[in-house]
Amino acid sequence: MILSRIRGVIVLIQFTITVAIVVVLMYLFRNSVHSIIKGWMKLQIFFLGIKLEEVGKMDESCDMVIMNHQSLLDIIVIEHIHNRHLAWVGKKEITDLFFFGHIMKAPQMITINREDKSGLVKLIKESKDRLSKGRPIAMFPEGTRTDGKRMLKFKPGASMIANKLKLRVQPLIIINSRQILDSKKLEAKPGIVKVIYLEPVQADRNSDWFKETEEKMNEVLSNEIAKEKK
Repeated sequence: MILSRIRGVIVLIQFTITVAIVVVLMYLFRNSVHSIIKGWMKLQIFFLGIKLEEVGKMDESCDMVIMNHQSLLDIIVIEHIHNRHLAWVGKKEITDLFFFGHIMKAPQMITINREDKSGLVKLIKESKDRLSKGRPIAMFPEGTRTDGKRMLKFKPGASMIANKLKLRVQPLIIINSRQILDSKKLEAKPGIVKVIYLEPVQADRNSDWFKETEEKMNEVLSNEIAKEKK
């Protein structure tokens, strides 16, 4: 526990310093933003002592990636794995952070204001813009982090974007990321992150694809948690 806390503090210090450097680099070298992000994520994977176990294969032709959310590490892992320049959807509160909000602004990620009724229109408009630039949309349909042992009910945002823009969606499940990096408890330790890729699905407002995908993701996560308890 003490060692995990010490590692957590070191990770926080390292992350704070490297975020500042990366933000500056992204503004200075606008045409190399994706390369800068990839290099940063590779450094984080090495620094945190993470090994990846992948089940199945990521379909990088998909226009949207959706996954469960339990840790900041989720973003690091998927950015490290995916070869395209993802456009993450995040809360406006992140963008509003002093200086560190630029980690969303500099690479032109997408932010949503849940209090603004016109937020959905803006979300779809910005998603369409990023897709036109060859950037898949990456979202956590739960809307917030969990303890990693269960999934929250999906919010409709991902479904609305995918249906409106007729996207092909890659669902996936991330296992063990919170056990390796728990930013709430400020604890960190090396370990294996498992990523399970589900079959891609074509969004269609006339089908129950979103509900069925939510059920399938819940099933996969529950099965993995049950295996760990044995």
